[in-house]
Amino acid sequence: MWPHPDRNRCDDGVMADVTERMLALLSALQTGRSFSGEELTRRLGVSPRTLRRDVDRLRGYGYPVETQPGPGGFYRLAAGRTMPPLVLDDDEAVATLLALASLAAVGPSTEGGIDDAATRAYGKLDQFLPARLRPRVTSIRASLETSPQRAPNVTADRFGLVAEAIAHQETMTFTYTNARGERTDRRVEPYRQVHHLLRWYLLGWDVEREDWRVFRLDRLSEPRRTGHRYAARPLPADSAAEYLRQGLNKDRQPVSLLVKAPAADVIDALKLQDAEIHSTGDRQTSVSLALDSWQWLVLNLAFLDADFQISAGAQFTAACRAFGERLLAATSATSATAAAP
Repeated sequence: MWPHPDRNRCDDGVMADVTERMLALLSALQTGRSFSGEELTRRLGVSPRTLRRDVDRLRGYGYPVETQPGPGGFYRLAAGRTMPPLVLDDDEAVATLLALASLAAVGPSTEGGIDDAATRAYGKLDQFLPARLRPRVTSIRASLETSPQRAPNVTADRFGLVAEAIAHQETMTFTYTNARGERTDRRVEPYRQVHHLLRWYLLGWDVEREDWRVFRLDRLSEPRRTGHRYAARPLPADSAAEYLRQGLNKDRQPVSLLVKAPAADVIDALKLQDAEIHSTGDRQTSVSLALDSWQWLVLNLAFLDADFQISAGAQFTAACRAFGERLLAATSATSATAAAP
């Protein structure tokens, strides 16, 4: 796993992709043979000084590159190290550890589940990192706890099977159980796997129904690759994630809000909703979302303790107004009772 390419100006006066160059150098050295400096500089198209810097970088990542100076000198990768450690910088190592910890917390645990695989990888990550990063990763792991997140689990094997079918444009078959518990056999051209609000989905073209469909991955059973190829179709939206959101929000009420509170506070209050949230000024935030229930919105806005404006359909706003009048009447009656002699 390599860091994203970073472009530096080398001493040859040309812009060089450092990551690509080092991969080429490592690929050459992992053949097990020795290379002269002249041979490597010619092969990589760099100066001797740049080659020495790249060799030093490889050593910094934990690769034991041996050198012999002088006439007959060479560069060679030490024997027994054909499987290199992960080449991550400090921030990437921390991000990888946190990602594994978050994924491991999603359950309930399933045999072969992705959470179990993440837990195992979390426990052994430092074994494959360069020596300089191991103390930091060990310290972070010792200091970190994650609370469980209740969400449907999917096995790592299922992710892999679907991914391979997508990569090879290969039709799949599976049995699907919908939200009502009804089971149907499906034949699908798979296109994308999508993660959305702690759920994993598959977007595919349903061959029998001749239409696009979205399936929950945890509700698939007996998925199989058929070996039959399909011709690619244009996606029905800008992205699979956007198509999924459109489908989930199809029967919901669109609502716009203007909240007199910082965006960070609004994001925290609406964290379980698929909402577009933007800061529009000092302590003012705009929100666009789709809801099945005005009650849910009113409850969460109450926790914000901030003024707000609601723009929505007539039925939605009428329900909010009626609830507000009911609250006002209830508090007015309480005040009158308290004031009575």
